[in-house]
Amino acid sequence: MPGSVRSVNVGSPRRQRVPRGKATGIAKQPVEVIAVADPGPKRVEDGAAVSGVAGDFVGNGKHHGGSAQAVYAMAREELDWWSGELGRELPDGMFGENLTTTGLDVDAAEMGDVWRVGSAVLRVSGPRVPCATFAARMGERGWVKRVAARGRLGAYLAVQEPGQIRPGDGIVVERSHSGVDVPSVLRAYLGDADAAHRVLRARVLHDVGQAELESMHRRAGRTAATGGEGG
Repeated sequence: MPGSVRSVNVGSPRRQRVPRGKATGIAKQPVEVIAVADPGPKRVEDGAAVSGVAGDFVGNGKHHGGSAQAVYAMAREELDWWSGELGRELPDGMFGENLTTTGLDVDAAEMGDVWRVGSAVLRVSGPRVPCATFAARMGERGWVKRVAARGRLGAYLAVQEPGQIRPGDGIVVERSHSGVDVPSVLRAYLGDADAAHRVLRARVLHDVGQAELESMHRRAGRTAATGGEGG
């Protein structure tokens, strides 16, 4: 049975403890329809990062927004797993996702997979890396470490063809066969040297992401070579 969209979600600017003094759009709420388009390179306009989802507020222009992070998808099944772990209800959009899916293992997606959903065409472009803003949103002790250890945080998608997406839309996946799944890229970003080597060799990241991971990998190598004192 193919996957489908359970909910489409957008965020409005809201202030929380982290980031201090800045608005975030992580608290996303379901809407009837979203329009998606390629936002182009990461940049800030009118005080917010440019999102691939019309009307979606993205506060951090350094770490969010841009073509490779145009749309964020999370499986409802994963939210349900965390709901059981935490002992509380987690509504659609709780993790800051634009698409809450059902019947699709988002974390089994490989880099470059194409999703045809609604009238849009999306391409799997990377993992979501947990951060302090996410931890403040959840309000759970040790959240970043816990969710990173789980390693199932859904996927970012680039927009290949713009369109509209609604709840109930089916998701047709065209596999890329890149051989690199999204959790492997997450592990690479979190410091797993073997995963970083494999991801870099496969060249499945966009140009900026490739350069960032190469830099991180080099720094980690220098630190290891000097006994942890840095280069």
